[in-house]
Amino acid sequence: MENKLMIKLVIATEAILFVSLMIAYVYFALNSNFGSQSKSLLNIKEESLFTLALFLSSFTLHLAERNYRKGNYKNLKIWMIVTVLLGLTFLSGQAIEYKNLLAANFTISNDMFGTNYFTLTGFHAFHVILGLIMLCILIYLIFKGNFRDHKSTVIETIGLYWHFVDVVWVFVFTLIYVSPYFF
Repeated sequence: MENKLMIKLVIATEAILFVSLMIAYVYFALNSNFGSQSKSLLNIKEESLFTLALFLSSFTLHLAERNYRKGNYKNLKIWMIVTVLLGLTFLSGQAIEYKNLLAANFTISNDMFGTNYFTLTGFHAFHVILGLIMLCILIYLIFKGNFRDHKSTVIETIGLYWHFVDVVWVFVFTLIYVSPYFF
């Protein structure tokens, strides 16, 4: 029970960080021309596919949690691995986008859009990496035979963090990729 409380406190502090970054993004977006830059530089179609991978990873983690509660360790392992693969797919999409932006000489120091874009998406990517590390450690422990009693809350606790990372991306993706088409 304590681990769930602790992760909820971590999530609360991380939520404050992301809300602050998003407020800064909106502030600077309203005072410059982020919309046209976003539409011309970012690939919403490609990023949507990678976003789908991240959202699917929340569903596969939910399936893993459900199989854990049922004591089905074979499916628990499978869904945990699929979750990590989907998370890696999302990160590879971010890496591809960063590579393309850097090839177009668009960097964090170009202008306020670059600074805000790379800061917000970079912090999110960092949190995805942390989540993947936690998931990989969890997979390792599962394969070593831990969590056989299906009473532990560790899987659910790490799941809370992973779902939080996915929810944050809903707001980041909407703000950076979708909103410029409406304003």
